Formats: sequence, C-alpha cells, structure tokens
Amino acid sequence: MYKAEYERWLGHSLEDPDLLPELLKIKDNEDEIKDRFAVALKFGTAGLRGTLGAGTNRMNIWVVRQATQGLANWVLTQGGNQTVAISYDSRLKSDVFAKEAAGVLAANGIKVRIYDSLMPVPAISFATRFYKCNAGIMVTASHNPAKYNGYKAYGPDGCQMTDDAAAIVYDEILKTDILTGAKKMSFAEGVEKGLIRFVGDECKEAFYAAIEERQVRPGLAKTAGLELVYSPLNGSGLIPVTRVLNDIGITNITIVPEQEYPNGYFTTCPYPNPEIFEALKSGLDLATQTGADLMLATDPDADRVGIAMKCPDGSYELVSGNEMGVLLLDYICAGRIEKGTMPENPVAVMSIVSTPLADAVAEHYGVELRHVLTGFKWIGDQIARLEADGEVDRFIFGFEESYGYLAGPYVRDKDAVIASMLICEMAAYYRSIGSSIKQRMEEIYTQYGRYLNKVDSFEFPGLSGMDKMSGIMKGLRENTPKEFAGIAVTKVTDFNNTEETGLPKANVLLYNLEDGSTVIVRPSGTEPKIKTYFTTKGKDLEEAQAKKDKLAEACKPLLS
Repeated sequence: MYKAEYERWLGHSLEDPDLLPELLKIKDNEDEIKDRFAVALKFGTAGLRGTLGAGTNRMNIWVVRQATQGLANWVLTQGGNQTVAISYDSRLKSDVFAKEAAGVLAANGIKVRIYDSLMPVPAISFATRFYKCNAGIMVTASHNPAKYNGYKAYGPDGCQMTDDAAAIVYDEILKTDILTGAKKMSFAEGVEKGLIRFVGDECKEAFYAAIEERQVRPGLAKTAGLELVYSPLNGSGLIPVTRVLNDIGITNITIVPEQEYPNGYFTTCPYPNPEIFEALKSGLDLATQTGADLMLATDPDADRVGIAMKCPDGSYELVSGNEMGVLLLDYICAGRIEKGTMPENPVAVMSIVSTPLADAVAEHYGVELRHVLTGFKWIGDQIARLEADGEVDRFIFGFEESYGYLAGPYVRDKDAVIASMLICEMAAYYRSIGSSIKQRMEEIYTQYGRYLNKVDSFEFPGLSGMDKMSGIMKGLRENTPKEFAGIAVTKVTDFNNTEETGLPKANVLLYNLEDGSTVIVRPSGTEPKIKTYFTTKGKDLEEAQAKKDKLAEACKPLLS
C-alpha cells in the first residue's frame, strides 16, 4: 500500500521540485518509504506538526492543501463571513505553506486575510477575532528544531480549535485525496479576484493598542532607564516586541545580532526554545558584556518568552516558566490594587501542571485561580465563559509552566508580546524602587515557602514511539505505584475520569505524596515524549532539589 502511494507521489512530484530529489533518493529504501508513506500526520486540536519532506507523514504542500481543504469543508457549513485569517513565522517554507493554504481557501470561494509578512501566534488570534473570521491558520512548529514545520487551526473566537470542530475537520481531511482532492487556485489569482487580501494596518494597530492598554503602571517604563538585551531567536517577535517596548518607553534595547532576523535554519541553536540554556546563550553573553538589567528571548512564533534576570553579583539567572508566572501574577495583582484598576472578583487561570505557589499568591490577593488542562486553549475557554456571562473584564492573567502567558481577553492564545511588555515593565518598576526581579522572587519564596517545579522528558521516536507511550500509560493505570523513592502515594487523580476531576478527559496522572510533593505524568500532545512534572518544597532550594532528584530517579524505571 505505502509503495503504491510512493509511486503515486513520484507522478505528482514536479509540482514541488524540492520533493523530487528526496523521492528519488529513497527509491530502493523500503524503510525510508515506509516511514514517509505508511502513516499520515494526524490533525488534532493542535493542528499538524511534523518534519519537512516528501510523504504523508511529513510537512509539505500536499499535506497543507489536504488539511486546508478539510478546514474549508468545515468553514462552508458555518455561515458567517466565510473568511479565514492566515499568519506564518520564519520557519522553512512557512510563507509557501501559508500561500498554498490561501489558494485552497480561495478556490473554495472562502475569503482570506493574510499577513503581508511574518507575524506571531497572538497576531493570528487577534486578526481572526478582528475580522470576525470563521477560522484562522498559523503556519509554525513553535519551538521545534529547524527540520519541523506545522499548521495550527483556530476557531472563530481566536482560540485553538475545539475537539469537536477538529474532529469534523479531520474527518473531512480523511475524505480528501492528498494529491488530487484539494481545490486549487494560485495566490496571484486569488488576489486578483479579491478573494485574498492582506491584513490591514487598522488590524495591526488595534493589536498593539490592545496590548499597550494592559500596562499595569502606565508611563513608569519611560523614566526607569531599563537596559534590555532581546533575542527573537530568528523568529517573528522582532517587529511586534520592539514596537510595543518602544511605545511604552523602553528604548535601550540591544538585539542579539546573530538572532535578529528571520532564519528558519536557526543556526545559532539546534532547538529555538526559550526554556533551554543553549537558545539563550548568545543573549546571555551579550547581557554580560553590556551589563543589561534583563535578557529576554521569544520563540519563533512569539507565543512564549524566556528571560534571564540579573543577580546582585552581576551574574544572570534563568527564570523558569512557573517562576515568571508567579512573578507576573504577583506584580499584576499588587499593581492593579495600587492603581485601583483591579476588577471585582478577579479571575486568573493556570494549567494543572503549573506550580501550586501560584495558588498561595492568588489567595493572598483575593484572586480566584482556576485550574485547567494543559494547552492554552483551555485558558481561552475560561475567558470565553466569562465573556458569555458578560464578565470578561474579571480575567486578569493566565499562564502555563511552559513559558506561556496572557493578560487580557483581546486574544485567546499565549502572547509573548504582552508578556515581554509586562516583564520589562515589572523589571523597570523594581529597578525604580531599588529592587529587582531576583529580589522580589526571593521575597515571594520567603513569604510562601521554597517551592521547586521541574519537568523531565522521556523521548519515544520512530513509528513505534506512540505505541510505547500508550503502553506505559496503560501500565501505570493497571499497576498504580504505591510509593516514589520511599514516599507513600496518598492520592492518585486520573484525568481520564471526568467525574472525578470536573474537567474534560485527558491522558494525565497526578500522584499526591505523603510529604506534600506531587508527580504528574503526561504524554506530550505535539511531540513523541512523556513528560514528568515534579513539585517539591523544602526549607531551601537544596532540600527541594534533593527531593526532586530522588523522585526523578524513582520514575525512570516506570517510564523506560
């Protein structure tokens, strides 16, 4: 079957000459043909993601066309404006895939609003809402290595597509022959016919205005003299992040030169992920040279941001996603109370794998902190519920431990642009009162206890990887661990059990331990990994770290 599909692709390969050499190279290699053609990339609520190349199990123009035809079939049943917004980042072929998607939509009679240059995830969420579109498309593979690309689909609310809608789109994709089933129109013809139009300046300016309206202490950054080193990691953050920072008065910005401009090869770091040291190393070196107050980096699609804060001795310390979530929650609450802008019955939202330190901070400020499943769409869902009740202004902040933050309901996905603004404003504020982000973090630990949150990952590559992951999760459910590192398990929460959790079904296991620690086991939704999340608490960092190390060692045999 897969050999026949390979032969079929050879017959269509001239339409994308980049794929022909690859197809010819594997002509006599059955394993390679099987890897590319035995299975297809599956479309889900996170869309598609895979390595670039030829085949049904790769990202290429044929997979993009097929997915877009499936999306178009769904849009055509939805009424409304019959419009889809499109954006793309700096990844290899992102612009090509975006224009291919636009052409398929136009061929189906669906209007398109596409950005005229790369723009980040929050911009597509905003444009989808601004133009009252039926859907949005973002071509990106987020922070994956350079060989990957992907395709995220958004619903009319600017949130990543719901399970129900994604299931319908996937069903339509399966009905569409990958090589011949999608309707096609050239991008130029779509523009000529008025079906494809660029996103206007009015939308872009409204996006920036919506972000800048969320300043906690407006005007403060203009006089604080903050010195910043910033890296867009060769992605889409450069223009929007620097535009907003300049607007609020932060102008002393040194851009990491080798990571400034779009470059889908990401030659300075193999994994353009602001969570990891390697991605931030060039920026850290530059911060050390310049003595900057702060070093900040956004990932290629600029929905996540990582930072390094300056310590009293002049060194720089990376801030985890959990720590930054707590710092921003604390800053927003304290600042809005001070300024009299805190709404009645304020609501914040975080994912179930994020730090319980946030619960303590929220309680201190009288904020309702809601817990949702992993994936920012669930935070967006909580905003939508507040909006439906006419109470959307109650939402003040949402975050997840993987460096995603949002303050305000103007978009429904994580936004590194507003996060960058608020982090810099926060740093500027603490600088103005003779403090620092580092000092405030230590004050929070002193007040609430020394929490430690760490994530480990176990990779399962290849065609059998998903089966192995499934078997491990099944084994954990059938043989529940009674203890980890000699610490008794006092409670197990299986998020497959919706009656127990009150949340939608999810393949997540949470173990509460006798000493107050927690272990969470969760397969990634976008990569062949099982992630383990550890929360420990000690009298100091060393004690909390020692507890985490013992728990991690105990997990290894269970996940091998």
